[in-house]
Amino acid sequence: MSAAARPAAAATAATTPATEDRRADLAAAREVLATEAAALRALAESLDGAFIRALDLLGGVGGRVVVSGMGKSGHVARKIAATLASTGTPALFVHPAEASHGDLGMVTPDDSVLALSNSGETPELADLIAYTRRVGIPLVAITSGGASTLAREADVALVLPPQPEASPVGHAPTTSTTMMLALGDAIAVALLRRSGFSAEQFREFHPGGQLGRRLSRVRDLMHGAAELPLALGATAMTEALPAMTAKRFGCLGVVDAAGALLGIVTDGDLRRHMGPDLLARTVAEVMTRTPKTIRPDALAGEALRLMNAHAITSLFVVEGARPVGILHIHDCLRAGVA
Repeated sequence: MSAAARPAAAATAATTPATEDRRADLAAAREVLATEAAALRALAESLDGAFIRALDLLGGVGGRVVVSGMGKSGHVARKIAATLASTGTPALFVHPAEASHGDLGMVTPDDSVLALSNSGETPELADLIAYTRRVGIPLVAITSGGASTLAREADVALVLPPQPEASPVGHAPTTSTTMMLALGDAIAVALLRRSGFSAEQFREFHPGGQLGRRLSRVRDLMHGAAELPLALGATAMTEALPAMTAKRFGCLGVVDAAGALLGIVTDGDLRRHMGPDLLARTVAEVMTRTPKTIRPDALAGEALRLMNAHAITSLFVVEGARPVGILHIHDCLRAGVA
């Protein structure tokens, strides 16, 4: 081998293990995902009447769903409680160890309890289980232990199908917690469908962040009647121009005697009719008829799409034929609607 070839060969040899390691990493990750995906398919196929009875218990109380679990199951339980609460089912997480030291007072006879334990023998859950039995609080279990204490004591036990954990050591909670989390989502969405929970209610529970912005309604962002730039069709342009300028929307709505919107005068209309006789005309002679409008209960995102599609910057908000507000594209952008 020549001296020039030796460094190249050394470089190839040096990079080969790293390349093989990356391939092994990807293979391991894909195996984990495949294992968990198979478990979710098995879980979906295992659902039966017990799932319906669980919905009846969890959704049939006047109070809240109290979700509890220990360790990794506890982390999943916190997420399930948050998902339930944000989709119309009042819920909270109670730590089972803290429940034994006073937090049982957070659980009322009007509540139901959703307890998570892979083995079904988590000792920290014992006092919470006993309390539900003593007070008569509905108890739903999510567990892999179909013959466990938790499954036996629960009013309804949702038993996870036997599936291998995705960890090479076979004990780290991976597949089991994925199934628990997915089953919690299934419960939350099924209860949402039962209650008829609306997008508007969802927005009320998510006023911050991208979810709240996407679900903002036009009425939440529009300028009200007091700020509307309006004029009758017979109004002279000498009067209309100062009114149009004062409102700072770059347009003027033209209405009839009954207040119905007939048209709109925009900066573009002024340019198209520019001439020595412009100020001698009425707004009805200059306006564009049948302007684009939006409903007050429409999503702000719909209004933004409409403005972008027609290259306009303002929309009159109408109920029936009467303008009740106006929305400028800057209102949408300031609110983070995109």
